[in-house]
Amino acid sequence: MKVAEFFCHHIPLRGRALRELQVLYSLLSSSRCCNPAQFSSLALAGASTTTLAVVEGPELVNGSVTAGSAMAASEQEGGSLLMSPVAALERGVEVSRNGNSAAHTGSVDTSQEEKSSVVGIRDCDERSNGDATCSKRLKVEENMRSLTHRSHIEAAWEHWRKLGSPKLLVAPMVDQSELPFRLLCRKYGATAAYTPMFHSRLFAENLKYRKEFTTCPEDRPLFVQFCANNPDTLLEASRLVEDQCDYIDINFGCPQRIAKRGNYGAFLMDDLPLVRSLVSKLASSLSTPVSCKIRMFPKLEETLAYALMLEQAGCSLLAIHGRTRDQKDSKAIRADWDVIKAVKSVLQIPVLANGNIRWLEDVYDCIAATGVDGVLSAESLLENPALFSGCHMQSLGMDSEGDGPLLSEHKLNEPALLLEYLELCEKYPVPLRMIRAHVHRMLGPWFRKHPDLREELNKQYRVSLDWLKDMVYQLMAREMPLPPLKLEDRIELAVDALPSETPLLEPSRG
Repeated sequence: MKVAEFFCHHIPLRGRALRELQVLYSLLSSSRCCNPAQFSSLALAGASTTTLAVVEGPELVNGSVTAGSAMAASEQEGGSLLMSPVAALERGVEVSRNGNSAAHTGSVDTSQEEKSSVVGIRDCDERSNGDATCSKRLKVEENMRSLTHRSHIEAAWEHWRKLGSPKLLVAPMVDQSELPFRLLCRKYGATAAYTPMFHSRLFAENLKYRKEFTTCPEDRPLFVQFCANNPDTLLEASRLVEDQCDYIDINFGCPQRIAKRGNYGAFLMDDLPLVRSLVSKLASSLSTPVSCKIRMFPKLEETLAYALMLEQAGCSLLAIHGRTRDQKDSKAIRADWDVIKAVKSVLQIPVLANGNIRWLEDVYDCIAATGVDGVLSAESLLENPALFSGCHMQSLGMDSEGDGPLLSEHKLNEPALLLEYLELCEKYPVPLRMIRAHVHRMLGPWFRKHPDLREELNKQYRVSLDWLKDMVYQLMAREMPLPPLKLEDRIELAVDALPSETPLLEPSRG
């Protein structure tokens, strides 16, 4: 058999990479497939990829691998990357067998002297004892892949815990999980939130579109979600916001017809190599962790394989919706928590559940049933932004005993929440289409009882925030009759109602 050998330039190793090298050297020294005298250092660098390098001859000097022959080596942006021949071939590195030259394609650049270069390949039959030795060597390689994966897992959990391990999350909603709404949900219990889904190409190319992304210091932890079908475009868009969020999220779950036409969201489930390339591109290029939101396949084994592939590609957090892409009616079809539980059991990164969360009690039930690390809610939050506080919106026109008006001094209700939302919109302006959508969702039951106000709203081509507030006050006045007034209050109101020119009677002096 033959082993590709590379002559490496001076490659600095620091921090975790240096610790990994020391551990891997111990693994190699204890392996019978390699002679420690011949292979004195084993180096692994680049925590986001599965890589391998065996350096022959030189020792580790001052935290660096000095020049020597290795099984494979290349260098990536942000750090050195050492690979086995198998990994090199997978990444597009071609090794010639003419003795003193090799051609590179893909990410390896031989035009720069600083890059590692291939200078030859030679027989290693004299060092091996046939297939048995080869098998042992591959086992060592697998151990090193496993170590890199463990480093990725540890980093994923370290980041999640640094954020406070948030359990109550606002799900991504097109045009409806914008900054004012996220802040309203955070006030009432949400501990993290997703932005609306942004189209990566439009975000990268269109400044006006990009301005729809807004945030503030109180808006953390934050997931910025993109849909995409081109790794380079996705990376370009992600780099514009990676310093303003805690995760870059890739939408693999949108089941809508527009996603099918655009070839993104859940319809990328038909092109798993593209899915993997999108994740690995970001994971190897960004400083911000990558998360993914998916739907399940009809078959459990396909869903588990899908989730594991995403983890291996560099995903640091996975949110799974417990419905297939054909199951779009959330009210008619319940999310399958058993599938979510199975995904959680096979993954080592944090997992979030999406589906069947209508009340705070559902959050506790879901976590208990699935073991997930947090839950997302979407549709239910649109109707009740205070869901995560445990507040139940009561039936219209009834109090908690069912025999009184809904509105009172100390009760929370949809109109009151909407007024808070409108105040936030004044502070953090957003497009009017988003505001209108929230007005209709929050006041849905009220508009059904008072359709004239809904019709008046629909007639308005442009509305101001003040107009919307006045409409809400009208709605509240209809459901909350004025309380009885004391005699002195009635007299004061009557006096205030008199025309200003009307003289007041003076007391008689006779």
